[in-house]
Order: sequence, then C-alpha cells, then structure tokens
Amino acid sequence: MDEDIDTRKINNSFLRDHNYATEADIISTVEFNSTGELLATGDKGGRVVVFQREQESKNQPHRRGEYNVYSTFQSHEPEFDYLKSLEIEEKINKIRWLPQQNAAYFLLSTNDKTVKLWKISERDKRPEGYNLKDEDGRIRDPTTITALRVPVLRPMDLMVEATPRRVFSNAHTYHINSISVNSDYETYMSTDDLRINLWHLEITNRSFNIVDIKPANMEELTEVITAAEFHPNQCNTFVYSSSKGSIRLCDMRAAALCDNHSKFFEEPEDPSNRSFFSEIISSISDVKFSHSGRYLMTRDYLTVKVWDLNMESKPLETYQVHDYLRSKLCSLYENDCIFDKFECVWNGTDRYSLKSFVITERDTGVNPQGELADLKRLDLLAEFSRNTWLNILASKADCNHCTEILCTANFRSPETVKNATMAAAYDF
Repeated sequence: MDEDIDTRKINNSFLRDHNYATEADIISTVEFNSTGELLATGDKGGRVVVFQREQESKNQPHRRGEYNVYSTFQSHEPEFDYLKSLEIEEKINKIRWLPQQNAAYFLLSTNDKTVKLWKISERDKRPEGYNLKDEDGRIRDPTTITALRVPVLRPMDLMVEATPRRVFSNAHTYHINSISVNSDYETYMSTDDLRINLWHLEITNRSFNIVDIKPANMEELTEVITAAEFHPNQCNTFVYSSSKGSIRLCDMRAAALCDNHSKFFEEPEDPSNRSFFSEIISSISDVKFSHSGRYLMTRDYLTVKVWDLNMESKPLETYQVHDYLRSKLCSLYENDCIFDKFECVWNGTDRYSLKSFVITERDTGVNPQGELADLKRLDLLAEFSRNTWLNILASKADCNHCTEILCTANFRSPETVKNATMAAAYDF
C-alpha cells in the first residue's frame, strides 16, 4: 500500500489530488511570459514554479503542447517586523515577466512588502582544469602548482538555475497589491493601498513616490488604491483604480507627484439601485490596458467594463458576471465572500476578454467613423459550479491566434475539499 502511494507521488499525479494539498500549495498568482512559452505560478508558501511549454509533436503539428515543470524556487520567506509587531506572509501576490533580452529569463515577484528580481538561466557546461583549486572546489597549496593549465568547458546535464539579482524592500508601509513593468523596460512601479512607487531595475535602495493619497488624518480616508498598470506603449502614462470604482489616468510628465490626474473615469451610480452593498461591489479589483493601449478593462465584483481612453463619462461596454449573485449579497457578506478579489485579462489580439468563467468575444474592427462594430458574447466556458470562485487569471499574448487561459479556483462549497486548488488550461 505504501509502495503504491509513493509511486503515485513520484509520477506527480498527487498534484491533482486534493488530499495532498496544503494551505501553502494554494496558487495565489499566475503569469505567462510574452511568448507564452513559460508560465510562472506563485503560491501561498512563497514558492514560484515555472512551467515550460513542450514543443509541438511532429505527428500532430497542430496540437498545442503541454506545460511541464521547468524550474522551482523559493522566492520569499516569512518575516517578522519587530518595530510594528507584524508578521509578513511569504505568499506571492504578483508575478511579472520582463521582456527577454538574451538567453536568460527575468521576472519580478512580490509578497506584501518586498519585490525581488529573479534571473532564470540554463547551464549545460561546467568549467574544469582550474589552477588554484581542485575539482572538489578546495583551494590548492600554491607551492604544489608546477604548471599552468587552461580551464576548459565540459558538457553536463542541463540544469536550470534561479538566481536573485535584485531585492527591492523597505519602501511600502502597506501591503503591495500590484506591480507593473514599464514599456521602457528600465523601470517598474509597485502599488500598495495608499501609495505608488516608481523603481529603477538597477537601483534597489531608492524609489520615487509618484502617487500618495494618504490623508493627514487617517479618519478622513475614504478610498484606497486597488490596482495600477503602465500603458503598454507610452512610458509616461499609467492608470490606477480605487475602491470607489473610479480610474485615474496620470501623466508623469506633468509633475513629479501625480496627485492631479489627467483623466478620470467613473460611471455615475443609479440612485434607484443603491444598497448597503453598493460601495463594496463597486470596488475595482483589477485594471488592464488593451495591447493597443486604446482601451481599459476593469473588474469589480459583478461586472467587467471596457473603457475608451477618449471617453471618460461612461464605459464603452459593460458585461454582467454572475448576475444571479445580486440576490445573495447578504449571505456573501456574512461569510466574507463579498470581499473576494477577481482579475480580468485580454487575449493577444484584444478580441477576447476573460473574467470569472465567462469568455466574451469582442469584434475590435473599427469602421471608418471610428465606432466599434457589434459585440457578440460567447459562452465558451461554463461555470464549474455556483460554489466555485475564480480568483486567478493569466493570458498568453499571441497576436496570431486566440489565447490560452489558465484558471485556478478555490472551492468554497462544503461538499468539496477545503482549500483545494484546481487548474485547467483552455484553448479556443
């Protein structure tokens, strides 16, 4: 019996068995790199697992390959802030890939307080024939050296190494909720509840505060920052969303501190629909630029909205997500599920958007008058269950095809295993 269990663990099928899942194994974020060849996942245990896509089979050239484990490393460890008597979790909040410049890959990972830059590289050769140390790495006695040797590189089994290159810390008082790499590929920003900091990838001991909404009196605090993202093409432009359901577009050329926004996007609330839960469900949990940079997509608890940067008064499109939950908000409030955060994502052509378990196709063809063509909703993905809540989304940027989406869901139903995580990849 024990032998069978060991065999099951060895062939990795235990990853799909919820009986072996622990709290630390629950995936907290996922992110494809720009080509879709690599997929990075972060979990509550502070680990980052990078999957690599297999090459297409010669027998089935049109079949998409599977993703297998490429590298695994411990990104963050639990810490304790002795000044504030605060325990800092190791959970990975966000992962962002940097554009590939050479044979190595680089990614940013963050927990609540610290951002780290990691280098992932392959090594299939090892140096041999050192003069000052032996093959075991021990220093040799210089008096025993009678001749000089030229070191050579010998083939070895392929080894993937993950090396921390930069650690960006001690800049956030509150929990980091998002990071975004700039299109200049030299800077990135990290965002917490009240501030946004701008970092240079080569400088770890200094950052610039570009947004600060902290009031002099914390009792006057009315909203917090929930997400922020750089424009995909304009390195001076970024947006951030708030818990009040508003989005602010800022231009860093205007001032060093972007307290005054360039554009303000907010949909007026219908007084007839206002309730006790209105402010909670209107909080924006995610904001994403389209790849063209023309549109914004925002996600709140029950809707996904697409905004045109040239029209601030109302969203261009609004999609209802899980509308049946409107009648169950009271129960969701009692079990705290109403505070769950959800993400949204574009595919590589900006034609599809994914939110929760509904994929929407949007025709982005523009007519000569500049108006969007009709939209068509596709129910390509059914819900797993009404007791299932999608909390992580990732999109492969593929400009020639539709996207691959990876979803992870935490089951909150009492009939299912507690804290179990389920992942599935979809092609469409």
